[in-house]
Amino acid sequence: MQHITKDDLKTLRLEIIEELKNILVNQKQTNPEFLRSSQAKKLLDCSDSKLETLRKNGTLSYTKIGGTIYYNNSDISKLFLN
Repeated sequence: MQHITKDDLKTLRLEIIEELKNILVNQKQTNPEFLRSSQAKKLLDCSDSKLETLRKNGTLSYTKIGGTIYYNNSDISKLFLN
């Protein structure tokens, strides 16, 4: 019988996060589904603090994987329609 330790789970978690990052980063589309903060700021023509405000007040949803924040491109597009 093999026992799973907390360290085993931590290692698995880090491997999953790294794999998800690789999948998102390696998307080679002209219109990617998810954007990093720097890409979102360029698209919205806004500062770091404005982007943070949009996150905090719920105007712009986001996903955090590891230490990287990703924004759904369609959510950003909706901001232009409002």
